Amino acid sequence: MRIKVSIVEDDPQAREIFVGWINSTEDLQCTSEHPSAEHAIRNLSRAEPDVVLMDINLGGMTGVECVGRLKPCLPDTQFIMLTVYEDADHIFQALQAGATGYLLKRAQCADLLAAIREVNAGGSPMTPNIARKLVRAFQRSSKPIPAMAELSSREREVLDLLSQGYLYKEIAESLDIRLPTVATYVRRVYEKLQVQSRSEAIARMAHLPIKSDLVSCAKKGD
Repeated sequence: MRIKVSIVEDDPQAREIFVGWINSTEDLQCTSEHPSAEHAIRNLSRAEPDVVLMDINLGGMTGVECVGRLKPCLPDTQFIMLTVYEDADHIFQALQAGATGYLLKRAQCADLLAAIREVNAGGSPMTPNIARKLVRAFQRSSKPIPAMAELSSREREVLDLLSQGYLYKEIAESLDIRLPTVATYVRRVYEKLQVQSRSEAIARMAHLPIKSDLVSCAKKGD
């Protein structure tokens, strides 16, 4: 079955580009597109999308507010924020609202399509710059986390690549392992660190307690 994708984007040209990228594949299909948050709130749920690409800077209601309204109605739908913002505040707000991925709008076609597939498979795609900003935002303490010592060398390698924003496919290529093997390593890392998402794992890697707002976000869909 094809992955159903909805797009919320107020720029008609950008929306047309994203639709073209998605519908050019064999495994993805754009099932609805929306020019505003208000239009999405009224109509998007009928499309029952697996993944939503959400512009963060919409006119009127913002993309973050829109995700906060839609997520309770679509708990199984994964939301990827598309944005020009790279600051920690916008990232945290999006995660709190229920977003699972966070990509810069200048992401290339292949990266965007890979992110849709990854988030649908249970991952949390982020561009490397954003992942690094999360690490820097969390790095305020040097207190060691005992669970980190339980990770194998390969699990540490996978976690390091996750923290740099690598997609699952890129991790597989970098370590010369199969994609399902990457998913297995990620699951083991999450279990050992007692986390449920990439953002929580980054916090653990940075030797900090998990922030409660990120925990609640992760339980919603990451």
